[in-house]
Amino acid sequence: MLHHLAEHLHQATGILYKQDIQAISRHYPVSNVLVGDDCAAIPDGEGYLLLAAEGMSPALVEHEPWFAGWCAVMVNLSDIAAMGGRPIALVDTIWSGSSEMTQPLWQGMQAAAQAYGVAIVGGHTNHHSPYNALSVAILGRATRLISSFAARPGDTLLMAVDLNGALYRQYSFWNAATEADPQRLRQTVQILPTLADAGLCDAGKDISMGGIVGTLLMLLETSGCGAVLNLPQIPRPDSVPLERWLLCFPSFGFLLSVRPSQVAVVQAHFQQQQIACAAIGQITNSQQLWLQDDTDRLLFWDLAQTPLTGFTAPEAAP
Repeated sequence: MLHHLAEHLHQATGILYKQDIQAISRHYPVSNVLVGDDCAAIPDGEGYLLLAAEGMSPALVEHEPWFAGWCAVMVNLSDIAAMGGRPIALVDTIWSGSSEMTQPLWQGMQAAAQAYGVAIVGGHTNHHSPYNALSVAILGRATRLISSFAARPGDTLLMAVDLNGALYRQYSFWNAATEADPQRLRQTVQILPTLADAGLCDAGKDISMGGIVGTLLMLLETSGCGAVLNLPQIPRPDSVPLERWLLCFPSFGFLLSVRPSQVAVVQAHFQQQQIACAAIGQITNSQQLWLQDDTDRLLFWDLAQTPLTGFTAPEAAP
């Protein structure tokens, strides 16, 4: 089973596309802002300004424009939350061939911004483009960071995910957001900054298009660590096979690297909001990701031999 699963994961575009980042990762200058996290964390007074941006898949923009607009806001808010921050405002960039095409994109963005309680304050719109495209950028603020550079060997790997949803049509997207109560959406995104401010968690990443496995690889790469991923412990909907779930992009999903003494209290914060939160593995001092089930164990990826994004822990950088 594990060999078949590993072959399937190695061929997944959500993971393979992360290797495209290597084309630019080597060109970033050394600075006091670590590059490779969910947001750029810019020191500012006693905290940090958080800056992030996301571009939407052209196919999603073309075929699901309202949903693309919603997701453009949601994924940016997830990036801010993943860093232990709270959003300040969003801006958007829309290129389309007509105002008719722009409308559903804008309506989806507005719906998400209103549901989550964040303002869209400007951007750029062009109705004379030969193609349709959407990107959104966000500014936020954090007092204390959750960072993908901060995982440590010996940490417990937690997965927090909202299972109160369904797959969105034919896409590998677990949608627990578009029909959710806005108050619930606002409360759940507050869990991460609450944990950060209390000093309960300082390492993690939001589960992105790379799914659980791709996101975990990015977390390990930037932290210079490895992990054992215990597949049977991963919380998932009964309706979704494990192969597909490992590559799903959940509307609310995070991987957290937590000191063992803090695991129970971190889990309690999520469980109070009906968010599943389970220990799914262990962070190790290797740079290898191992997959484990009830009977077997398999080396899935050795980051020392095969980088993913090229972003590494500062002490591991050449």
